[in-house]
Amino acid sequence: MTASQILLLYLVLFAIEYSWEMVLEILNIKHVKKNKSEIPAAFQATTDKETYEKSINYTLTNTNFGLVSSAFSSVLLLVIVLSGALGIVDDYLGTLGLGTYSHGVLFIYTLALFFSLSTLPFSIYSTFVIEEKFGFNKMTWKLFIIDAVKGMVLSALFLTPLLYALFWFMDTAGPNWWIYAFSLFAAFQLLMVLIYPTLIAPLFNKFSPLGDGELKDKILALAEKVGFKTNGIFVMDGSKRSRHSNAYFTGLGKLKRIVLFDTLVESSEPEELLAVLAHEIGHEKKNHIKKGMALSLLSMGIGFWILSLLLPYAPFYQAFGFSENSYHAAIILFSFCSGPFTFYLAPLRSKLSRKHEYEADRFAVEATGGANGLKNALLRLSKDNLSNLTPHPLYSGYHYSHPTLSERIAAMEKHATILKKA
Repeated sequence: MTASQILLLYLVLFAIEYSWEMVLEILNIKHVKKNKSEIPAAFQATTDKETYEKSINYTLTNTNFGLVSSAFSSVLLLVIVLSGALGIVDDYLGTLGLGTYSHGVLFIYTLALFFSLSTLPFSIYSTFVIEEKFGFNKMTWKLFIIDAVKGMVLSALFLTPLLYALFWFMDTAGPNWWIYAFSLFAAFQLLMVLIYPTLIAPLFNKFSPLGDGELKDKILALAEKVGFKTNGIFVMDGSKRSRHSNAYFTGLGKLKRIVLFDTLVESSEPEELLAVLAHEIGHEKKNHIKKGMALSLLSMGIGFWILSLLLPYAPFYQAFGFSENSYHAAIILFSFCSGPFTFYLAPLRSKLSRKHEYEADRFAVEATGGANGLKNALLRLSKDNLSNLTPHPLYSGYHYSHPTLSERIAAMEKHATILKKA
């Protein structure tokens, strides 16, 4: 393919992806408005009219804001691609007399900083206007800035040596450089999974072991019942940033742990927390974490292989305004193209994730002896987080990593009924 054909293909796929996203957002908006007059039957017992209306306003506000921010980001990206700005910046950095590797690192960091600054106003508006308006924001300006600085410092500390190593492999390892690069990045990903809970996450939040008492005793009894061994159950001070609630499982092997947001602990009944924990344990017992990592590594390996095919292909660089082939240009262009060329795979990833959520829900139902605990926990979480109770089926099927709340409740109750009859 010529450079012009490559650029045309990119623009066509970019337009298709953007148009499809807009169609889904508009369908979702119309579906939410269509169902705003009456609370869905499944939620009438737990959701009052005021909360339901507030959840609709929250959904519509975030969706409309997302449309604006997405349009801005898309236009900005197209301007950069079509104006030849990438090549201009690259040529200028080439005049600074840096080595090939340092030139590449500086180019990537320059673009990263530019995009971060360009989207910063949207992040600020989302946090300090939208989240504040709906009573979720607890973030201070000081904490916002500290988080941003910590994130940039950590990214630089980890990414810089990885980029130098990647460039070295590209430069010296021959056609099979991608195998060595993949091995390095796979090892790094596994390392991050191991060290994140104990070394990285505590830089942003405080994690306290769940205190002694009836709840802890019940949790330990549940863990023993299902044969689950953990490094601990921790409560995270999520409330210092937001009133949103959540729980998650992290780590591998002896370092695996369950984390509960303090907002979740404070607002939930013991039976609900037990069910949430059983759900998280279900992910581990069903090997969802390992399966997810395996899929991630597979995708990474394929990505590096494709990058190795594009690396010597001159029209690929010329299409986006670069005067010559380079390692850093290949990486940036690959990241630009990955979305438009693979967006159609999103429903497959979402479907697999939802399958895992159903399996974890069934595990929780079996472990706790019924569906009520998890059902009530999810209803409370949905209410507290102002979740969209009526997403459009196409939208949820494409975007949602979890089944909709009504789908989860129906599946749990069905499984509980089957267990009772067994």
